[in-house]
Amino acid sequence: MANIIVLGAGLVGGVMAKDLAKNHNVTSVDISQKNLDKLSGINTICTDVSDTATLQNLINDFDLVVGAVPGFMGYKMMKDVIEAGKNIVDISFYPEDPFGLDELAKEKGVVAVMDCGVAPGMGNIIFGHHDKSMKITDYECLVGGLPEKREWPYEYQAVFSPIDVIEEYIRPARYVQNSVLVVKEALSDTELVEFNEIGTLESWNSDGLRSLIYTMNHVPNMIEKTLRYPGCVEYLKVLRASGFFSYDEVEVNGSMIRPVDMTAKLLFPKWEMKKGDKDFTIMRIIMKGTENGEAVAYQYNLLDRFKDDTISMARTTGFTCTAVANLVVNGEDDRVGISPPEYLGGHFAFVRNYLEERGVQYKVIKS
Repeated sequence: MANIIVLGAGLVGGVMAKDLAKNHNVTSVDISQKNLDKLSGINTICTDVSDTATLQNLINDFDLVVGAVPGFMGYKMMKDVIEAGKNIVDISFYPEDPFGLDELAKEKGVVAVMDCGVAPGMGNIIFGHHDKSMKITDYECLVGGLPEKREWPYEYQAVFSPIDVIEEYIRPARYVQNSVLVVKEALSDTELVEFNEIGTLESWNSDGLRSLIYTMNHVPNMIEKTLRYPGCVEYLKVLRASGFFSYDEVEVNGSMIRPVDMTAKLLFPKWEMKKGDKDFTIMRIIMKGTENGEAVAYQYNLLDRFKDDTISMARTTGFTCTAVANLVVNGEDDRVGISPPEYLGGHFAFVRNYLEERGVQYKVIKS
């Protein structure tokens, strides 16, 4: 039984703390006492971990740090943890290059697993698993988390920080086509895609490949696209084109504000999941290539729904992270340095079984 500290007790961080507490001594930290009050039976500390000295003193006596802070805090938080010499498994989707911390992690002898959610996260682990046994030529991942109840105008609810969600709508999307890196604006190349049990969803380019662009640069075609209900993209494009997602300050009645902060403040109440709301997570991964000299294709399908009073995105994201946290704290994954999830492909069976025990099932079709 290890001593684990979870930084962040939001919708996902709270679920991770509860899951890890089944087998470990867990302490959950958040700046919101309201979030911490939901974690009965778990040690809690209400403090601001954005301060380096506070954070490093806080984690001193723990065997492992699990990061679940908003993306804008993620890189600095990870750097502070690594400088303190503590192993970390993190789900923060920050815009900075994680490999900028690789040298520091190796110098400190730290195991640091990044982007360990559903996508990036489990999709990368699946990719890494198959990369060991086949020559992959094509990788496509379609993924989204959506509310079961569609409500105008956005038909969307967020389980992550609103700023993190907006960042996905403005960050340039990268994908690989014929071994060439292609960069397009987010929300581009919309397509309608059919899914069993769900119906028609809309996909668009997002910057989800992340580390795969570098670690899997031998694969000539790779793309990840986000899924939403049809029509959502047009609203987002209007807001973006009108400047509502801008980080550049503007003057309003003598005060300087960033439009993105105002937008996040206005949208969060509309996007926030409320008591009784239910969601689902959907993901389709298709990999093509050759295996044992023969053409082969693998398709992984995930359709996970709200269950056990827990939102699906927290289950699919959080349980992937806690599976890997167990691997790291038990010494089964001891690769020093920054580790994107694809490096854990050898642990695919363990992670998949861990998820299945918690009701998250990836169905695979081989053709």
